[in-house]
Amino acid sequence: MTTTRGGHPSEDHVPGLSPLSSAGTAVAGHSPGEDDGGRPRRRLSTMMVAGLAALGLGIAVGTLPVPYVIESPGPTYNTLGQSQGHPVINVSGHETYPAAGNLDLTTVYVDGGPTGSVSILNAFSAWLDSSKAVYPVELIYPTGTTKEEAQEQSAVAMATSQENAVASALNELKIPFGQQLQAAGLSKDSASAGKIQQGDILKSINGKDITSLAVIQDELAAGKGAPAAVTVERAGQPVALEVTPKDNGQGRFILGVMLKYLFSFPFQVQISLDKVGGPSAGLMFSLGIIDTVTPGDLTGGKHIAGTGTISPDGTVGPIGGIGQKMRGARSSGATLFLAPAGNCDEVAGHIPGGLQVVRVENLGEARHAVELAGSGQDTSALPACTGK
Repeated sequence: MTTTRGGHPSEDHVPGLSPLSSAGTAVAGHSPGEDDGGRPRRRLSTMMVAGLAALGLGIAVGTLPVPYVIESPGPTYNTLGQSQGHPVINVSGHETYPAAGNLDLTTVYVDGGPTGSVSILNAFSAWLDSSKAVYPVELIYPTGTTKEEAQEQSAVAMATSQENAVASALNELKIPFGQQLQAAGLSKDSASAGKIQQGDILKSINGKDITSLAVIQDELAAGKGAPAAVTVERAGQPVALEVTPKDNGQGRFILGVMLKYLFSFPFQVQISLDKVGGPSAGLMFSLGIIDTVTPGDLTGGKHIAGTGTISPDGTVGPIGGIGQKMRGARSSGATLFLAPAGNCDEVAGHIPGGLQVVRVENLGEARHAVELAGSGQDTSALPACTGK
């Protein structure tokens, strides 16, 4: 940071002139109407210049970018309603039912990081605002992430969450569908390097059909690091492999393969939501789908909001910005909020007045909470986030 040093007014002394006394009267031997009368004006001028320089410096420093990210409450969207004139959830190929009430997904505005910078003044102002949160940028974005990469990752996460939401909703409703796991890539120093390839479809492990990620995890845990017999489908042909898993340093054995689900659903679900990214709307999408394809009104006309990632088996995962999302939900009129169990430490002690927060670990628990509230029954006994 470059600063400009300004001269102090007391240093602006003109040789040959006697200064005025502190009372502003002439010193003995001089007449106030002579040249020394210009000295106060010169001091005033210097003080003004220095003051303007200091003001300019303060403004310049205040606008300098800092490596922080500011999160603030964003808008909410009713998954049972419309966005820009289109249904948020549109189902074709299956009977649908009208639904009243709200199942709001919640969002967070994010300023800073690769998508734009924040200034010292912005960060300081956010620190003083209880509705906002300030984080070092590296806690939100990996070092070196570009704007384009951040936007792409957010879009991919949203698309994945939508597919997972359909799968979890169908699982919850016991509606069969097809799913396979495909290798999307290998991690660094992967145990599967030179064996499993990107694009391979994992079919079986130790003779057991791979119907979910849990099958792989259970087999590797049972084997305790022993070689696993893995069969993949590559270019339409089965390929038998033997892979010795590695300990991930946390007591779990892994193949070192990044996986993605390939789904085959019995009907089409289209989710339309513009300019919203990330995976945290998964839970509310799932509940919206369930309410749309089942008779009756899940919410009973109540205003319910929530957040959380969703996996195809219905597991609800933690998200960022939970404090801002609770505030956004309450501001939109919600009285019940579904929060991932993994976020409970951040929830306790930060719940807006008038909002009941229910702790959920899976879609089944979330559905039960909504049904209980929708039926008008007492929800006070539902699990809550208490203490840290």
